[in-house]
Amino acid sequence: GIYIHAGLGKIARYFPGLIAKMNENGINTPLRRVHFLAQIGHESKELIYSEEIASGSAYEGRRDLGNTQPGDGVRFKGRGLIQITGRANYTDFGHARHRDFTSNVEAARQLATDPSLAVDASCWFWNEHNLNQLADRDNVLAITKVINGGTNGLEDRKALLARAKFFLM
Repeated sequence: GIYIHAGLGKIARYFPGLIAKMNENGINTPLRRVHFLAQIGHESKELIYSEEIASGSAYEGRRDLGNTQPGDGVRFKGRGLIQITGRANYTDFGHARHRDFTSNVEAARQLATDPSLAVDASCWFWNEHNLNQLADRDNVLAITKVINGGTNGLEDRKALLARAKFFLM
């Protein structure tokens, strides 16, 4: 399959939510799906991680992420399969879902520990940044820049995209 390192347990953990949430969020054409799956595949190391391995301290004081209070970098490090990052994203996702992911660290951690939320946060981020439009144009570079802020992991993302296209298109 697409994720050769995931293992059946990880696939079983996320697959039902992926199918449902991709459909709910308009990630519903072959091109949109392969791009989404390639990006979450890279960000999560093929569904192995739903939380950034690093502590998040590098995000401390990053106003562009909404990290304005001491400890925000660690508290709002990357979580979910796309690994949304920063107080602003956690706040906006919470507003969109009528839930609170910022009042305590346990609420924030749900984006990593609840498989449905890990998927939902990723689909929300995808839609929030109009990534279906870039996927429709088959633009892996532009999608990567939106998700990553740069081109980290571009070759891996391209390889995952090629595998996804092979299996799904």
